[in-house]
Amino acid sequence: MDTFLNPDIPVGRWVADFIDWFTSAASGLLDFIGTVLGGMYDGVYAVLGAPVYLVMTVILGVIAWFAAGWRVALFTLLGFYLVRAVNEWNQAMQTLSMVIVAVAIAVVIAVPLGIWAAKSRTVSAIVKPVLDFMQAMPALAYLIPIIVIFGIGEVPGMIATLIFCLPPGVRFTQLGIRQVDRETVEAGNAFGATPRHILFRIELPLALPTIMAGINQVIMLALSMVVLAGMAGAAGLGKDVTAAIQSLNIPLGVNAGVAVVILAIFLDRVTAGLGNRTPLAKARQSA
Repeated sequence: MDTFLNPDIPVGRWVADFIDWFTSAASGLLDFIGTVLGGMYDGVYAVLGAPVYLVMTVILGVIAWFAAGWRVALFTLLGFYLVRAVNEWNQAMQTLSMVIVAVAIAVVIAVPLGIWAAKSRTVSAIVKPVLDFMQAMPALAYLIPIIVIFGIGEVPGMIATLIFCLPPGVRFTQLGIRQVDRETVEAGNAFGATPRHILFRIELPLALPTIMAGINQVIMLALSMVVLAGMAGAAGLGKDVTAAIQSLNIPLGVNAGVAVVILAIFLDRVTAGLGNRTPLAKARQSA
């Protein structure tokens, strides 16, 4: 009776034992994952960090102009000039590199998984509770087991970011596919279109605005988690934020915070602008 009234289930101990076993059993796979992610990060950072900051600022401004118009381009030029002025340029490029790698992998996983879940009730029933768990888990809780498995540095930060930002991409993709007008799909079937053609020529183009909204959320969550990943020893703005908290360094915290805000606004406006450039979004705007 005492055991029933005062339960003591060592779930944490079981998870720790599993992590110890998995780290030992899959050491080769984990080393491969770490090498690949580290190589991707180094490659992206080499591209972003190699040019002089003025050149890179202009390139980012051109991207913003193409995606979202001249106002966002002007903000990008002034904003990233300010990032350099507060001595956070290299850290901002490191953070942007981690976001790009994590988001790219998340999108590659999330979009096909969301399509599969939209097409299969069984897959949807399996995926939904997993996504609920991933979104309900506190962000910092992801770092503990990942640091144990991969150590400290950029790799555990990117893996924690990937896990944290993945759910919105799956959910929005599934929602977008399911919101496609069934009559449109049936018309495609009536004209003899194959399931592949229906997916790529009808469903995905019509669902693209919703999918882009999901990618926007993926990017925002990735940026927030990359900052927290500074606690895992990852380079970038998160490292400066963590150092500012530990030393109560107000100037450093403000400078890093300003850079995070500018980076977040740039990424948000660019992805939102790209979403508005889809054919369906343009048709809705002109209607």
